[in-house]
Amino acid sequence: MKLQMHSIHFDADRKLTDFIQRKADKLDTFYDRIIDGEVFMRLDKNEKNANKIIEIKLNVPGKQLFAKNQSDSFEAAADEAVEGLRRQIKKFKEKVVLANQ
Repeated sequence: MKLQMHSIHFDADRKLTDFIQRKADKLDTFYDRIIDGEVFMRLDKNEKNANKIIEIKLNVPGKQLFAKNQSDSFEAAADEAVEGLRRQIKKFKEKVVLANQ
């Protein structure tokens, strides 16, 4: 799956973008019709802890799935956001299967 990475007000290193890409690629095992997606990484200046925010948008046929998470590290936030998208994909897939019956 093709993901566009956007790091807002900082430069994300290659290891972080590769980590997020690997996590998101695992979503293809749950639903193989994901078209593409966008990832936004940002730092919240107001918070001392849990100031890393990840937002992930995925485009699937007929719908856009979205997850946002805030944590102490981008990796932890990405894990939680991908897990949220996994749950959304499963629900979406069930609705598609029911609609086609």
